[in-house]
Order: sequence, then structure tokens, then C-alpha cells
Amino acid sequence: MTPAPSLRFIVIRNPVAGRRNPTLLRDTLAALRAGGHEVVVHDTARRGDAERLARDAPSRPDLRIVAAGGDGTINEIVNGLMLRNDDIVPPLGVLPLGTANVLAGELGLRIKAASAVEALTSPAPTLVHVGRLSTASGAVRHFSLMAGAGFDAKVVAGVDGELKRRLGKGAYVWRSAVEMTRPVDARYAVDIDGVRHEAASVIVTRARHYGGPYQIAPEADLRTPRLSVCLFERGGRYNVLRYGAALVRDRLPHTAGFRVLPATSVRIVPLINGHGQREPVQLDGDDAADLPVTVDVAPRQLRLLMPG
Repeated sequence: MTPAPSLRFIVIRNPVAGRRNPTLLRDTLAALRAGGHEVVVHDTARRGDAERLARDAPSRPDLRIVAAGGDGTINEIVNGLMLRNDDIVPPLGVLPLGTANVLAGELGLRIKAASAVEALTSPAPTLVHVGRLSTASGAVRHFSLMAGAGFDAKVVAGVDGELKRRLGKGAYVWRSAVEMTRPVDARYAVDIDGVRHEAASVIVTRARHYGGPYQIAPEADLRTPRLSVCLFERGGRYNVLRYGAALVRDRLPHTAGFRVLPATSVRIVPLINGHGQREPVQLDGDDAADLPVTVDVAPRQLRLLMPG
């Protein structure tokens, strides 16, 4: 039997996220090297490092980029890959070391070195579609999972890095409680392929899951060029609690006042914001932009390394 050709891996590691599961990282890198593959690790020090490292990585057919961190690290790397000029963008693999690891769950990755190595050395990367967000100023950002406006975006905007490092997922629970003490009566116009809808919050997603293992858009598929628009139609504290309880019970898609609509293009504009607060947009769990925004599917696809 002919041995599999050796590969070169550039591992872009968020050292803060890596503290959560050092064994997974150590064992995976050791197994790759034992298999005859070349592994180079770059640690990030500040926001934007992962994007730059992915964008500037050398162009060679045996190269694979590995995101060793959470969904925020993956988002930066996806943006870096989308900026490359290669005819064929290097495939992206995931070592899930972050807080929620939604993309890892979407790909069916288990938090074990054997599962990670199987995916990273897969001979046939999977082509997936990536979301694209455009702001009023003309700035463009990409996302592998979702873009959100409303309550969840305000929660994300209020979670700073230090709190996230100390509390993990608990930081979002705490910030949700803080946001519940504030008025939650905003409304948004959501134009889906030219048809106007209104909602108290909206999440435009490429993924089935949200916040970890919880399903939000059961029909979503990373391999199809389609967006799923999740409309939380009812506002107020009671409905925020009701939606949250349904999410953790895996009942959100069947909850009154919640709808999921397919789309190719979405525009989100604030309608009611009587308190003059900033209207943030979260991308893959990070505070990334302000409304109004337009969301569609990027014309360029991404190659993802998935378990067989």
C-alpha cells in the first residue's frame, strides 16, 4: 500500500482558548508529527493576528490551515482566507478549544485527538458556502456561522475578553441578565429577498446550531448557498425568557412567534430604538459591526476539513 503523502499544517492558535483543553492540542499535534507531517504553530497576541496569518500563509498545494481556538478565531481565519488571491484557497481544519465551538459541532467533530487528526488529514476537503456582511460604510466581513442583531448582539457586545476568559459560557449568561434589566423593546425591519418583515431580534445563519448544541435552524446546511433567517417576532422581557427556555429545551423552531425563512439576501435596519443605544451586529459570537447591514452568500467557497 502506498503511504499517504505528507502534509504541511500551519496551526493558528489562540493561546487563551488553548488553556481550556491543552491535552487535545498537545495530543493532536503529536499525532500529526508522528504521521510524518510538518506542523508549524503560530500564537495570536491581538485581534486581527489570525486573519493576517491566514491571509499571508504561503501558497502551496500541500498546505492546510488549522484554527486552534473558538468560533471567533475561526471567523478571523475565514476572513483571511477569503482575502487570498490563490486560485485554490488552502483548506481549513478546526481544533475546538473555545467557549462554544459551534462550528465544530456543526462539522460533527468530537473533542478528541483521534477525531481531530482524522478530519485534518482528510484526503477530500468539503466545499462549503460562507456568509458575507456589508455595512453602510462599505466594509465587508465574512462568517461561517451567523450574523445577529437585537438581544443576542447586545449581549455579545457587552462581554469583554477578560470576563469571557474567567467565566467561559457563564459570561454570556451573566450579560444576558444585565441586558434584561434594560429596555428590550427594539424593532427591526428585515428585508428578505425584497420582502419586508419585522422582528424584535434576528439571526441570519448558515448553521443549524446556536450557542453550542442547540438547534435554531434545522434545515440549514453549510454546503448549500442559502441563508436561514431566524425571526424573533415578539419583543419584551417575557418573550426573551420564553425564547431562551425553548432554545435550551431544543424546542425553539416550534415556538410561537419564531420563524425561519430561507433567503439569498437580507437587509436589517433598526426601526425602533427610543433609547439611543448603539445597534451592534455579532458575527460568529463576536461584536463586529453596526446596523444597517446587508447579508448574502459570498461568491467564493471555502474548503473545510471534516471527519469521514
